[in-house]
Amino acid sequence: MNAAVPAPHPRRWRILGVLCLSLLAVTVDNTILNVAIPSLLEDLHATMSDVQWTIDAYSLVFAGLLLTAGGLGDRFGRRRAMLAGFALFGGGSLLGAFAATPGELIAMRAVMGLGGALLMPGTLSIMAQVFGPDERARAFAIWGGTSMIGVAGGPALGGLLLEHFWWGSVFLVNVPVAVVAVVGLLVLVPESRGPRRRPDVLGSVLSTIGMASLVWAIISAPEHGWTGARTLSGLAAGAAALAAFAGWQRRNPEPMLDLALLRQRAFSGSAAIIAVLGFVIAGTLFALTQMLQLVLGYGPLKAGLALLPCAVAAAAGNGLGAALEARLGGRPALVTGLIVIAAGFGALALAGPGFGPVITGLVVVGFGMGLGSPPAYNLLMSAVPIEEAGVGSAVNDAGQELGNALGVAVLGSVISAVYAHGLPDGAPAAAKHSLGEALALGDPVLAHQARDAFVHAVSAGSLAGCGATLAAALFAALVLRGVPRPAAAPAEAEQVTEPV
Repeated sequence: MNAAVPAPHPRRWRILGVLCLSLLAVTVDNTILNVAIPSLLEDLHATMSDVQWTIDAYSLVFAGLLLTAGGLGDRFGRRRAMLAGFALFGGGSLLGAFAATPGELIAMRAVMGLGGALLMPGTLSIMAQVFGPDERARAFAIWGGTSMIGVAGGPALGGLLLEHFWWGSVFLVNVPVAVVAVVGLLVLVPESRGPRRRPDVLGSVLSTIGMASLVWAIISAPEHGWTGARTLSGLAAGAAALAAFAGWQRRNPEPMLDLALLRQRAFSGSAAIIAVLGFVIAGTLFALTQMLQLVLGYGPLKAGLALLPCAVAAAAGNGLGAALEARLGGRPALVTGLIVIAAGFGALALAGPGFGPVITGLVVVGFGMGLGSPPAYNLLMSAVPIEEAGVGSAVNDAGQELGNALGVAVLGSVISAVYAHGLPDGAPAAAKHSLGEALALGDPVLAHQARDAFVHAVSAGSLAGCGATLAAALFAALVLRGVPRPAAAPAEAEQVTEPV
């Protein structure tokens, strides 16, 4: 537990509103771009490789610089880091909206990734500063609900904008949000920082190389193969850099990351579970958005709106998750949420291609996310010393980003393999590559076979998600056993523990 717990800030709920707006900007941006891909291909004369780099440039910079950005926030001020992040995020969005070439857009997406890396660790770390232990579960519930709304609402917002405006509108919409967030940060959010330390330049370089290499290898794997030279070299470079980073942090008298934090079960266990949740959600939504459009024939707006009930269910589950944690403790609430999520994935695995079965499974998944997210984040941040809140939050963000990338790559590979195997032996090679290419061939018989194969593949991917979530529930039940309740009052926190 933290040695000193600050008093709750009198404006903490308004501060939470500003932090949720910051989170919403980043999460919406991560999903809104997917619906603009056809427009980018046409208007910018971009290739699929250009589009892939437009998406990946953000992820590479964001993941690579998270630990460095979290450490800078702890040293120089978390609010200051968020202000710099929004300046870069908003500026990159504005210039990206009017990019004339794919290269310009890719460069601006990298700038936006740098901005996102600077502002994301501050959201959780400032929440840990301004809320007392007894209110953090409610605050994290609202924060988690905002994240789900951003993930599910991004495609709907993107579809709405593209029906009326050009592709640049999906970037331009970030600018007013950034302006409002900056004003809110300046007016409402207090500055906070950890102890003044010398900048850990070597640690920053090693962590950046390590995280960026891992993400680069993961997003390259579906195209180049998991045993291909490009993937293996990226994984090896990432592992070597992160091992060197860990060795340097042990020797450095003023490390960027205190490795003792990773030995705390509450922190490392919760971070691992949050990464698994990112894995299953990112991979499944990536496949389901394709099924809604290519199998059920929905347009971008309708497909985006179809995901909103999932966000509504998550918001409903968040309030219950916070109450369940207060009554039973973090571990039982988290395990309950994970089991509900697994049930939702099981329903998706058994669902047919109709809207009703799909949305039923998504609503159950969303409700489980709402139940499980508040205790997961509360357990995680309660284990982080106040002075290390920024870099602690960044470790979690980095793990979640790896989980997201792995979800799309691994579950995407599973779905692609099952889909290709489900087509007739004589199907054209292009049809086996993707459902979109199969439909483009114009053969109605092949199109029917391809849609059936894709539905079966999504079921297999959902079943994999169900298995991963059940494994996470077992992991949480075992690893978090005996972890102190984070919502306990400061004077009693050392005596109150989870039931065993």
